[in-house]
Amino acid sequence: MINLPGEFIDDIEDLISSDDIKPKERYQNKKSVTVRAKKRITVESDTKPESYPEKTIYESVIPGTQTIFVKTWGCAHNNSDSEYMAGQLASYGYKLTDSKENADLWLLNSCTVKNPSEDTFRNEIESGMNKGKHVVVAGCVPQGAPKSDYLRGLSVIGVQQIDRVVEVVEETLKGHSVRLLQNKKVDGKRLAGARLALPKVRKNPLIEIIAINTGCLNQCTYCKTKHARGDLASYSPEEIVDRAKQAFAEGCCEIWLTSEDTGAYGRDIGTSLPELLWQLVEVIPEHCMLRVGMTNPPYILEHLEEVAKVLQHPRVYAFLHVPVQSGSDSVLGEMKREYCRKDFEHVVDFLRERVPGVTIATDIICGFPTETDDDFEETITLCEHYKFPSLFINQFFPRPGTPAAKMQRIPANLVKKRTKRLTELFNSYEPYAGREGQVYTVLVTEISHDKQHYVGHNKMYEQVLLPMRENLLGTAVRVRITKTTKFSMCAEILDEENDWTRCSKKFESKPATIGNRTFNRYLGMALIAGFVAFILQIIIKFI
Repeated sequence: MINLPGEFIDDIEDLISSDDIKPKERYQNKKSVTVRAKKRITVESDTKPESYPEKTIYESVIPGTQTIFVKTWGCAHNNSDSEYMAGQLASYGYKLTDSKENADLWLLNSCTVKNPSEDTFRNEIESGMNKGKHVVVAGCVPQGAPKSDYLRGLSVIGVQQIDRVVEVVEETLKGHSVRLLQNKKVDGKRLAGARLALPKVRKNPLIEIIAINTGCLNQCTYCKTKHARGDLASYSPEEIVDRAKQAFAEGCCEIWLTSEDTGAYGRDIGTSLPELLWQLVEVIPEHCMLRVGMTNPPYILEHLEEVAKVLQHPRVYAFLHVPVQSGSDSVLGEMKREYCRKDFEHVVDFLRERVPGVTIATDIICGFPTETDDDFEETITLCEHYKFPSLFINQFFPRPGTPAAKMQRIPANLVKKRTKRLTELFNSYEPYAGREGQVYTVLVTEISHDKQHYVGHNKMYEQVLLPMRENLLGTAVRVRITKTTKFSMCAEILDEENDWTRCSKKFESKPATIGNRTFNRYLGMALIAGFVAFILQIIIKFI
């Protein structure tokens, strides 16, 4: 039995002495935490101002008793961040839910690329506050514009602080406000972010999204993401490869590499994207696949030969997303994209020549402030020539704080007219026409948006819709195309179920979790202590 200071305790208050730390002192070393203010009794007037409903304040947070709702906007990088945050919360004992109404706290991970996505994010914050929910915000919006009025008083998790989500959630549930926006640094050098080995709750358990770097080397005049993600910072190849091994061991059969610009990977740490890809190819199990994420033209140009070789590898999708944004050199110059039309055409022509059936996806911004009718015609001719199977068409949005936001805007009706014309061009051709009867091997990893089909992808990462057969997800099967549409192909399965092939994991043993490692360490210590005690007993007995 442990004896407490003093002889007897008659009252719980006797446990507290004048020398004990005060609540205010407890938070003095937590500069990021704003302690909840004590309520004061006020005399109510006849006219009461509008306010949010009272939230439940938890003086003590017991893991497993609160429920968290997570919502994400934006790119694959953001989705990976949300999966990491969800993984840490779940590991700590919090319950995750898809139901907003049943959640105690909403974790909202934002995207700053377009005005509409930020508007939706703002509306979601308002909705949560009106429902009396605790709200924590994350992602590029609060990182890039932390002083926005509608973020005042909210807890904020910066893009490099996702490994601290548990403490932010815990303090927020207690009614405190936490803002963590600092960059991670070692010896003064900025890191790429939180460790890749953190636990995850994947949106799709078959697909692992790995951010290989954060930030970029460009200074595009329209881009707000740079304000949030900053300059290029790459993860080491060893950490990325280890994460890939871990994902395959945990049952994933497809890996997506993501970042703001995969082509720039490694330039800050003395390596390159092709070097990383060749290392990853070595650890991809048979029947599993790797998808390379978006790359801007400037930094992929010097690696085209090696990238083409990697894309021909049987376990790498022959797919690349290369945003051009405009077909006009004049507009590209005003955007500060650091390449010209011929550079982009060289990338596409080279890959189409060297990689059989390669799929090139691209993006176009319609209505950039300096875009003339002639500039837009150049964009039209580029898209007419290449007939990209995936073409993401966006209207220009002036993002606050960017140079392009200060430029004279084109009339909105003209922007809509150009967007409509480019959309009509895109809808005028059928990239999969005439494929009926063709046979492909596809890896089945997803469920279609209408929940009526499973989705597989062939070597060119073309979407193939399949009947929802039991046990089909996570397998590679041979299929025959029966019908084509603008965005996908429908197919029948040729193989019997016994012939469906699953990812043959090279790394069968799961990496030990933190809990397992701790348990094993203490178990080892206990065995050693027991052995020592046994020897001592024998010695004492004979003495």
